[in-house]
Amino acid sequence: MITTRIAVAGAGYIGQAHMAALLQSPTCQLAAVVDPSPGARPLAAQAGVALYTSLEEMIEKDRPDAVVLATPNQLHVAHAELCMNAGLAMLLEKPLAPTVEEGRALVRMADEKGARILIGHHRAHSPIMAKAREVIKSGVLGRLVSVMGSALFVKPDHYYADAPWRRAVGAGPILLNMIHEVHNLRMLCGEIVAVQAFASHAVREFPVEDTVAINLRFANGALGTFMLSDTAASPRSWEQTSRENPAYPTYEDEDCYVVCGTDGSLSIPTMRLKTYPRSEDRSWWKPFEVGVVGMIRQDPITHQMEHFGAVARGETQPLVSARDGLLNLEITDAIVRAAKTGRVIEINLS
Repeated sequence: MITTRIAVAGAGYIGQAHMAALLQSPTCQLAAVVDPSPGARPLAAQAGVALYTSLEEMIEKDRPDAVVLATPNQLHVAHAELCMNAGLAMLLEKPLAPTVEEGRALVRMADEKGARILIGHHRAHSPIMAKAREVIKSGVLGRLVSVMGSALFVKPDHYYADAPWRRAVGAGPILLNMIHEVHNLRMLCGEIVAVQAFASHAVREFPVEDTVAINLRFANGALGTFMLSDTAASPRSWEQTSRENPAYPTYEDEDCYVVCGTDGSLSIPTMRLKTYPRSEDRSWWKPFEVGVVGMIRQDPITHQMEHFGAVARGETQPLVSARDGLLNLEITDAIVRAAKTGRVIEINLS
């Protein structure tokens, strides 16, 4: 079988995850690593591939079939433009750009060039999310009413010391973490049309936030609340509940989302389902039928890489398009603006 040669630019945490997925892929192979930092050299050597200090050098000397762009957020646009001009398919990590304006320009360029871009919202490839969407779409919950979500965890101090850009404007947990949650919430409950938020940086005192309380309104009338913090000692985050990434300790009895409808609720990722057996019996004095939805747990990064290989070969369209990535960025930007102004920010879906 001819495998798809994919280079990884950026050998940080997420870049290393992509490298690992490529090294075990049956349809793709790691072609090269692109990173100017000294720490990238042993990683490339261990993987048995060439190391380049720039994308330009790699494209000139050993052009791959596609590129994973796992570089710092501030470099996403320049690197994406370089890959588009070279005609290379790309898996572009989220956010697709540091600002909405740059994201819109990137999407326009992608449309003009017919670029093949998959945005790295890897949870879109999670079997847990696929099953949750299936349950909600089945109608067993009735009409959607609300969603409660959280991403509460503690990032250690060295996370910021190792990469100071993470504490600068253009990073922070809203863009680095909440943007994942935005895409999950859109998959589960539909389009988000308005947001409110309070933000604080009282604990870390960085220029960016460390804790945010968010309200959401969906196009179908459902409402949502979300708590986000990278300094809250809690396991109620996707990483610590989904059991998809062995790098994180997990807690089987914890959830990070509860989706509620008129007939029942689904807790995710435990997949505990509580429903009323008949609509006429809906009442807090009546007992629920209680069960757990069966599903499998697999690494979504692995699924994402197989999908990206198919996108690079022209076999399928991206599950998360550049326009999806832009809308996720616009919503997270709206959350930032809502926190700064105290206003409700409406989302333009047109």
